[in-house]
Amino acid sequence: MRNWFVAVLPLLLIVTMPSFIVPGAAKPGTAAVSEPEQGPHAVTVYVNRLELGAQGGRLAADPILWYEGEAAAAAFAEHEPDAGIDGPLDGYYIVNDVKETVEYPVAKDAEVLMQIYDRSGRIEDIQVKWNEPVSLKKFSRLLGDNDLIDLSRFPYHLTIEGGQVVRIVQQFIP
Repeated sequence: MRNWFVAVLPLLLIVTMPSFIVPGAAKPGTAAVSEPEQGPHAVTVYVNRLELGAQGGRLAADPILWYEGEAAAAAFAEHEPDAGIDGPLDGYYIVNDVKETVEYPVAKDAEVLMQIYDRSGRIEDIQVKWNEPVSLKKFSRLLGDNDLIDLSRFPYHLTIEGGQVVRIVQQFIP
C-alpha cells in the first residue's frame, strides 16, 4: 500500500501544483477577464446594457460559464448534487457563481445575430428565427425594450478580436 502512495504522489503533485504556482490561476471552468487574451476568443455573458458612440460602443455584461452535453451533466452534478435528477433537462447548464459587470469595447461594425426578440410589439408575433442579423443600433434599442421579452435574460456568445467585440450571438434557451 505504501509503495502505491509513493508512486502516485509525484503524479498528484505534477497535476495540482500548476494551479498553486501560476499567478492568477483559476480552477478549471473559470475564466479571468482582467487581461485580454491574444487572438480571437469567445466569452459567454448576460448582457446588461450597450452604449453606442461614433466609434462603436461599450457592452456591459456579466460573464457566465455555458456548458452543453456531457460537460453540462458534469457541471450540473457538481453544482446541484441534491437535485434528484441525473442532469440538466434541456442539455445545457449555466454557472454564474460570481455576478460581476465587465465592460467590453464593441467594434462599430460588429455582427449581431438574434434568435428571438419582439419584432412587432405583439406577443403572438414572437417567434424563433435562427441567426437573424440585426444592427448594433437595433440591438441596443431591443435591450432597452422589456415590455414583452427581456433580452438580458438570454446568454450571448461574444467573439473578441483585437480587444473588442466583433460578433454577438444570442443563445436561444427553451
